[in-house]
Amino acid sequence: MFNQNCCHNNMFGMRQNQGCQRQIQEVVEPTINKCVERVFEHEVPHVCPIHTHVINKHVYNHTYTPRFSCSEENQIINNDCGKCSGFMN
Repeated sequence: MFNQNCCHNNMFGMRQNQGCQRQIQEVVEPTINKCVERVFEHEVPHVCPIHTHVINKHVYNHTYTPRFSCSEENQIINNDCGKCSGFMN
């Protein structure tokens, strides 16, 4: 119905032999901004010099072990009672 009116009224200045087609211009909408956040991880090698100084402590604990020695002495005791002196012979 609209096409008939447009053709009859010749609103767009079209000639009848071109046909009755209405040219519709596109409507440009406002730009939609999208934000994409990306994370890139990088490995950065660091050199950490570590020096180890070793201190060796030598502790001498002195122990004393006794070494026993023994000596023996035999003593002879003669009990000489005067009364028995004849008995010993």
